[in-house]
Amino acid sequence: MLFELTDLDALRRSLTQAPDADEAALSAASERNRKLTKPPGALGRLEELAIWYAGWRGVAQPRITAPQVIVFAGNHGVTARGVSAFPPRVTAQMVANFQHGGAAINQLARVAGARMDVHAIDLDHPTADFTELPAMTDAECVRALNTGWTSVEPTADLVVVGEMGIGNTTPAAAIAMALFGGAAADWAGRGTGVDDAGLARKIRVMVEGVARHGGAGDGLDILARLGGREIAAMAGAIAAARMRCIPVILDGFICTAAAATLAKTDDRALAHCLAGHESAEQAHARMLSALNLEPILSLGLRLGEGTGAALAIPVLKSACACLSDMATFAEAGVAGGD
Repeated sequence: MLFELTDLDALRRSLTQAPDADEAALSAASERNRKLTKPPGALGRLEELAIWYAGWRGVAQPRITAPQVIVFAGNHGVTARGVSAFPPRVTAQMVANFQHGGAAINQLARVAGARMDVHAIDLDHPTADFTELPAMTDAECVRALNTGWTSVEPTADLVVVGEMGIGNTTPAAAIAMALFGGAAADWAGRGTGVDDAGLARKIRVMVEGVARHGGAGDGLDILARLGGREIAAMAGAIAAARMRCIPVILDGFICTAAAATLAKTDDRALAHCLAGHESAEQAHARMLSALNLEPILSLGLRLGEGTGAALAIPVLKSACACLSDMATFAEAGVAGGD
């Protein structure tokens, strides 16, 4: 059982002590893949994905049987600055939709055979407007991190984290700007569909927030000052999965921003993560490139909720099935193996 995080330093220490992939399992999976009844490399990236997954699960013939999708929801004080096309009350309304099985992520999780959990985090108390104050105190950030840290089912063998939070592309873009540099316009997108005036407000808010907090320290400091509770909870879940050697499929722009705060705290923090997809949010590809993550899918999605990552679950399941259940040349009595 994982200990509860007491402060940001507790998470920093955990990241430095996080386990790595099992080298023996990686080697055994690579050797098995070499002997399967197919030309070398014929399954393309599926081969790489399956071997990677085998290393994290510590078995040469892995199977994915217990994936978990976790959706976190939070509200943002910065929405008062007119950065979203929808009002904050929609966050709670969508949480109810998740709980009643009516959202896109519910359908995709069901198709992928995944357990789905939803955590609404203090929706009646939005974070502070980060142009005026830190979005969260360190204590508030730690509480949100712990929501994610304790949400990962120990028996899960794959985790997807998603989010819901009206206005949350603005803190995600501000985080990216603070972590990776560049102009606000490089990172700001239209999110839920803001018009030109809304996009201009978003850029202005990002500039003000990063000017005030951008030099705060490492990724966790930036998370507290510019982020949101659901963004922190995703980071907490990603880190907890690493401690349990559970692979993670990252979702879109906001989820990737959460992951980036870990990567900018410890450069090994995302070794257990795959990028599920490249979203239509204009800066997502830029952030994936900065993190050296290659997306599995690119379908023009921009919904969030974990949808793009959930769609990638069957791809990874298929990769593992081929590695684990295909016959080797020797098993099938087919000439060509050695």
